[in-house]
Amino acid sequence: MKSRCWMNDRPRPGRRPGFTLVELLVVIAIIGVLVGLLLPAVQAAREAARRMSCGNNLKQVGLGIHNYHSTYRMLPMHMGGTTNPVQGGMNGGLLDPGHNRLELTTLVPLLPFIEQQPLWEQIANPFQSDITLYSPMGPNPRMTLTNHTTFGRYEPWLTTVGTYRCPSDPGQGLPAQGRTNYVVCLGDSAHTSHTGALNDLGGEYNPQISVSLVERAKAASRGAFIPRWRTRFRNIRDGLSSTIIYAEINTDLGDNHITTRAVDGTNNVFVAGNTTFCKQFIDPERPRFWDVDGGATPRGDGENARGFKWAYGRIFFSGFNTILPPNREICMNRTGNNIVHFEGVCPPSSRHPGGVHVALADGSVRFISDSIDAGDENAEHVRYGGPITPPGSPSPFGLWGALGTRASGEIIDSDF
Repeated sequence: MKSRCWMNDRPRPGRRPGFTLVELLVVIAIIGVLVGLLLPAVQAAREAARRMSCGNNLKQVGLGIHNYHSTYRMLPMHMGGTTNPVQGGMNGGLLDPGHNRLELTTLVPLLPFIEQQPLWEQIANPFQSDITLYSPMGPNPRMTLTNHTTFGRYEPWLTTVGTYRCPSDPGQGLPAQGRTNYVVCLGDSAHTSHTGALNDLGGEYNPQISVSLVERAKAASRGAFIPRWRTRFRNIRDGLSSTIIYAEINTDLGDNHITTRAVDGTNNVFVAGNTTFCKQFIDPERPRFWDVDGGATPRGDGENARGFKWAYGRIFFSGFNTILPPNREICMNRTGNNIVHFEGVCPPSSRHPGGVHVALADGSVRFISDSIDAGDENAEHVRYGGPITPPGSPSPFGLWGALGTRASGEIIDSDF
């Protein structure tokens, strides 16, 4: 009997033991748990790679600045280019193909120093579109997409330069013209950040003010770059390793984010004395976005959004200041749809968790935390006239403000 039972317990010929349904479900559940545990690690590794690539791009920009300075003994001018008083006139000639009204960013003359010689040749020489022959250095980069259709496509302004893009930023294509994630430091004051030392004719005076633009810029434009004015490394008296020249920004995704669009109030509020005025328009339930349902009117819609015109020199598009710390809200000085073309509080921003990359004047790249010491955010800006922090004063915006100034005389001895 025992022998017969033993024979019956053997598997039948042609059949193999397999998983039961319960065992299969257990295996699937284990695989799911493992995938769930590994996915965040994979995503973190990918972001680390993107962040490293972003830092490398910014370092290329910084090295390009040094090569430019070695060649020309000066930094590239922010809001430089060409102008023509006969064709233009104050606030005129906006779309004149003969000049660009001194509106170009430093990123334009930097092109041949970051291995973009073919694009630079298109800009530096006359460019024939399907309709218009554009003069060397191109037309005003403020042109809209409609202008490009009407007057002829000026391809250089519509080109995205890979070195000027952060891989962590997902923004692509229209309605942007040519996106950039890297912008220049214009100091620790919003005042004159949109015009700098000269008007669009290259002159020192604006009929709407009594003090020359040069005098106003000397007081307020304390960054490594002064709009429409030449600077050199020797002007950075606080030390090249303690002065920021570039940082990264987010480009707009059409989602009313506080770092890519700006709001304005019901009155014309001068942000140099009201830095946090726009904070009241942030959605309390979604603190990274403007409260549209609560009455906020974000500006910068369509193609006039942060980072959407790489060649256009106004601060909202291609600059930042060290007033509010990184990844805080943008607050512009005017009311209405044109606020993006004026001065404002424009912090840097990024898609990296916790902070932003900055390039220092010595060519190094650092990662600055959102929690960096930024002093008194309600302090009045350094500027000519009042209300003010007097020109020549230490930055009222702490370590962050001091890093954005070229010659404020502050000693930076902490590991920022």
